[in-house]
Amino acid sequence: MKKKILGFAAVALLTVGLAACGNSSSGSSDSSSKEKSDTLVVGASPTPHAEILEHVKPLLEKEGVNLEIKKFDDYVLPNKALADKDIDANYFQHKPFFNKAVKENDYKFTDVGAVHIEPMGLYSKKIKDIKELKDGATIITSNSESDWGRIITILQDADLVKVKEGVDLETATFDDIAENPKHLKFEHSIDPVLLATTYNNDEGDLVAINANFAYGVGLNPVKDALLLEKDNSPYANIIAVRTADKEDPRIEKLVKVLHEKDVQDWILKKWDGSVKPVDK
Repeated sequence: MKKKILGFAAVALLTVGLAACGNSSSGSSDSSSKEKSDTLVVGASPTPHAEILEHVKPLLEKEGVNLEIKKFDDYVLPNKALADKDIDANYFQHKPFFNKAVKENDYKFTDVGAVHIEPMGLYSKKIKDIKELKDGATIITSNSESDWGRIITILQDADLVKVKEGVDLETATFDDIAENPKHLKFEHSIDPVLLATTYNNDEGDLVAINANFAYGVGLNPVKDALLLEKDNSPYANIIAVRTADKEDPRIEKLVKVLHEKDVQDWILKKWDGSVKPVDK
């Protein structure tokens, strides 16, 4: 992935160099400048983010924007690529993850709009109903701390745990659990990308998987999860840009198109309601 990013940077540098050289001759400078200003490069997770972007690509072309999509399979490189100006925007992360990344890395980023929510689900190959969950069962979650409060909220809604009074569920950790009547054990050292493999390997009693990775192994959160987060989840996936570019017309057109009713209806139909569009 790093080689791809460096390669893109080299191409971008060459393009800028050619554009600069073109300034000395009439005719070529206008063409280079137009190509650069009309192309919007967005980094995205393969599913569903990149698929959604592919769907709106023709709509953006009608608006004069050439959308280029760069796929990322992890949760670190898309923000680094945005900070390094290898891409113009990214679309892969939910708002709490974004807030944490900005704070920890001092990124000068802005959230320009939420697009959809992918419900977090807990899956099992060992039981068919959550009522079958045994005392001392192991729950495997990701090592992404920004997901922990999300998972704890699902468990609390199911009356499996209760957090300490006054704790903000959005930032809660497993140390904040005050009541755990089933003596559940939590394993939270797995990279999010590997959770679906962990599930397929029949590890643990419950595995919490982000919806985009669940889709990759044929799981539908609405149909297959034993526990699923509620619709009022604050974990909407957003479009992030460098703050200096937040009023870029290309970005504004992208956000506008993603919120069009036809696009949102397509998202609901495409993923059988398990990817839920956000209208703002």
